[in-house]
Amino acid sequence: MANHKSAIKRHKQSQKRAARNRAAKTRIKNVVKAVRAAVLQKDKDTAAQALTAAMSVLDKAAGKGVIHWKKAARKISRLTKAVGSVE
Repeated sequence: MANHKSAIKRHKQSQKRAARNRAAKTRIKNVVKAVRAAVLQKDKDTAAQALTAAMSVLDKAAGKGVIHWKKAARKISRLTKAVGSVE
């Protein structure tokens, strides 16, 4: 454990940030999984709703620096393409 006051504070801050980032990444995985599941079920309405939610979560995560904005854009693009292919 850190000995200096500032090091102790930084350690606490990094733990809080890590927990927040972990939660955001888990949320991303869950919404992406929901979109992919809807696409596999060939349920266009559910897939479209799940895609809207996924886009929101991905954009928020990118805006907060949890993931890179280009990674978010890439995931959104691929999910949109998958939802578009559902008939």
